[in-house]
Amino acid sequence: MTDQFSRPVRQVFTSRAGGHSTGSFRSFNLGDHVGDDPQAVQANRARLAQVLGLDPAQFVWMEQVHSHNVSVVNTRQSEPVAVTDALVTQTPGLALCVLVADCVPVLLHDVQAGVIAAVHAGRLGARNGIVAKTVATMIELGAQPHAMQALLGPAASGTQYELPREMALDVEKHLPGSLTTTAKGTTGVDIRAGLVRQLLTLGVRNIEADPRCTITDESFFSYRREGKTGRQAGVIWLPES
Repeated sequence: MTDQFSRPVRQVFTSRAGGHSTGSFRSFNLGDHVGDDPQAVQANRARLAQVLGLDPAQFVWMEQVHSHNVSVVNTRQSEPVAVTDALVTQTPGLALCVLVADCVPVLLHDVQAGVIAAVHAGRLGARNGIVAKTVATMIELGAQPHAMQALLGPAASGTQYELPREMALDVEKHLPGSLTTTAKGTTGVDIRAGLVRQLLTLGVRNIEADPRCTITDESFFSYRREGKTGRQAGVIWLPES
């Protein structure tokens, strides 16, 4: 678990280690939609809450569908927010969660405005502007691009993420800077690189990107490597005073 301390904002990325799940989901799977034992997932989420000093009820999860839908949340949610791939809030104590297993988890915040966001940026969502739309939503709530900070977590790297050339060129058209050549010499995409470039064009200058590749680093879940697998999470929250 990687913890970035940037008070009054807290940010965390988890790995696959230290949980209760077994088999293909071993061991710290936080996804409840992948076929894992629901009790194991519940135990993993409870452990995450305990480690972070939170109540599990503070977590806000998403029904991620690779869309460009952004949802603003102001209260605790008993169920995942439906059909969305980004969450934005100004409410202290709400821990926004994004689940990934190769897609890019993006955590954004503007401390001065007290606005935070968690984004699921897969190939389709990134191509269709999910991060740009999230930044726009944050601006509507008073955030300023020059005051924002972005943290991109472990994800599929450009050296490993192969795509058919036409598909990769389509991503590049909508997300410039993402087209790459893989370690095999084939056409691929680097979604993180494209998102960093996009954030810069949007005026966000304070950007950190974890370079680790979920496909090659077995301490993370990877759908491309394993197919049937679990999900790690990115979590961001404004601590309650």
